[in-house]
Amino acid sequence: MSKVMVLLAEGFEEIEALTVVDLLRRAGIEVETLSIKDGGSAEENLVVTGARKIPVVADGLFDGSKESAYLGDFSTVVLPGGMPGTINLKEHQGVRKVVTAFYESGKYVAAICAAPTVLGDLGILEGKSATCYPGMEEGLNCANAVTDGQTVVVDGKVITSRGLGTAIDFSLKLIEILKDKATADKIGASVVYNV
Repeated sequence: MSKVMVLLAEGFEEIEALTVVDLLRRAGIEVETLSIKDGGSAEENLVVTGARKIPVVADGLFDGSKESAYLGDFSTVVLPGGMPGTINLKEHQGVRKVVTAFYESGKYVAAICAAPTVLGDLGILEGKSATCYPGMEEGLNCANAVTDGQTVVVDGKVITSRGLGTAIDFSLKLIEILKDKATADKIGASVVYNV
């Protein structure tokens, strides 16, 4: 069974993160949100404030030293975009280590909006096709930055998407990959989403 880790950093894009959580849970896929905040008490660090100043209580705290446990427990890591959320993800050494480990272990790595630039910075997109928020393509550092309007690009175990407006497409593609197309179509219909 697939289990998905969604990493929340201060300044994350709320719709991109929570659409993934909501739709995947509707599809029966286990999702855990993990706060990458540190410096406060455990209780304080669980509350992550998004780019639009909406506080979200994460399911747990991210610990970069638990790389092996995460690899054993999760099939997929998802990075929401947003600013300064993407920068906070990119600068967090534990996140860098765990995302790289997921990729090198053949697990799914997914990012939306500005967050694919985190993958680019880690060298994960080298030789791959990917997309991101318009205007940030240079940060992908990849062979083929897809700018033709595709909402989601899948290249092997790497899944990228363009932004808030593509969050449903991104989530449904994750459901299709982690479960099946019929379930993705069913969830899309249940939320009255017309492709």
